[in-house]
Amino acid sequence: MAIDLGRLFKPINIALLTVSDTRGPEDDTSGDFLAARIRDKGHHLIARAIEKDDVPRLTSRINDWLDDIRVDCIITTGGTGLTGRDVTPEALVKIREANEGKDIPGFGELFRFLSLTSIGTSTVQSRAMAIVARGKYIFALPGSNGAVKDGWDGILNEQLDSRNRPCNFVELMPRLKEV
Repeated sequence: MAIDLGRLFKPINIALLTVSDTRGPEDDTSGDFLAARIRDKGHHLIARAIEKDDVPRLTSRINDWLDDIRVDCIITTGGTGLTGRDVTPEALVKIREANEGKDIPGFGELFRFLSLTSIGTSTVQSRAMAIVARGKYIFALPGSNGAVKDGWDGILNEQLDSRNRPCNFVELMPRLKEV
């Protein structure tokens, strides 16, 4: 929206997690899409993994990345639907509660608003969400390529750009651990 090209772009370190019972490295198209967008923007893809839809496995992987001083931000794709196996939001709630984190409700709200133009009212089936835990952002996107495109191109591309005005997520990073 309002990228100030006179300001310095500050790349951040991102870990990418695909949540799926059926995808592997050879067919992780939404993960591939995000990885390419992250690199094309100039950020650093520090880690990438695929985990099954399982709350303990997801919380373990994400907590490991929260412990990693190289990781600034975590993006997940998949597991945000309504089926019994979709548990990414439940994992993020556990992480948020265990770390006295915060919800970022506007992320899910804006994602569903943007997705409305792509998939119509089916967007109500998405539980896309975001939190802050231990001073790091965690964004949970649905697993479809279209949803990942909506989330990255419509929100994260700008909010993870330190030049975005009037504000962005990157400029808040040094203050996320304040008490």
